Amino acid sequence: MITTRVPEMRRRHRDWSLFGVVNGFLLILAAAVCIYPFMYIVAVAASDGNAVLQDQVVLWPVDLNVETFRYILANERLGVLRALLNSIGYTVAGTVVAVVLTYSVAYPLSKPRLPGRTFIMITFVVTWIFEAGIVPAYIVNSRLGLVNNVLIMVLPLAISTFLLIVTKSFIESIPTELEESAYMDGANDLQILLRVYLPLCKPVIATIAIFYAVQTWNQFLWPLIYLRDASLQPIQVVLYRLLLASGDQSLNFERTISNGFLVIPENIRAATMVFAIVPVLIFYPYAQRYFNRGILVGAVKG
Repeated sequence: MITTRVPEMRRRHRDWSLFGVVNGFLLILAAAVCIYPFMYIVAVAASDGNAVLQDQVVLWPVDLNVETFRYILANERLGVLRALLNSIGYTVAGTVVAVVLTYSVAYPLSKPRLPGRTFIMITFVVTWIFEAGIVPAYIVNSRLGLVNNVLIMVLPLAISTFLLIVTKSFIESIPTELEESAYMDGANDLQILLRVYLPLCKPVIATIAIFYAVQTWNQFLWPLIYLRDASLQPIQVVLYRLLLASGDQSLNFERTISNGFLVIPENIRAATMVFAIVPVLIFYPYAQRYFNRGILVGAVKG
């Protein structure tokens, strides 16, 4: 009996080994397809303009240099440095406000003793499913004085219903005995919120912080519509102007020589794209260790 099953087990092992090889190859291929565009953009940004014009840049920089990055950061007419600082400020402020509001709202909504909590949740869900549209939103935000106001990047997007549900579900997964023990020790709701639940909610807070930070950093339509002053615009709008708005006379620039390296418009556009991408890549690995636990617990409970 055992002798008969050995060949079958070996055959299955070979099948699984072959499947693993094919699966690994496909994953590597998919990763290469995703990574190559970014590597190409970095290579163009860090290459000499002559090499770019002659199509010598494929994967690695040719005549490696950082003159393009220095040029666009020092060129006030392009406004890349100002826009980069604006984006960082909007992202930090927007993420902090959104996380604080989402966590503060999710906590009472997770408690059955809150009067009318079902109606409040339905209200959130309805506003999530049925959006008013750009024109009504513009009218409301205009009446609130948010046109050409930096608060437009913080307040209207402060609470995401999806992330509110995830946070609420995560809090509901925490044993209620901890809250009851804190009440017996004389703690009030605010103390329980900050001292009992907050340390336990680090995974979900890190998770929603990632979502809010990426959402704010990548905002393009809202600042394009509401922030008319160029000094208030984030990096995404400046990148749009560099890539597509070629007719904008304020952004017309000639080729230039910087420390012996040729800087051309292609270098400048690629370097601006690097500035728009790299901060998210730096932020994500820090919070990634909390990501899976936070999103899975919240999703499963919900």
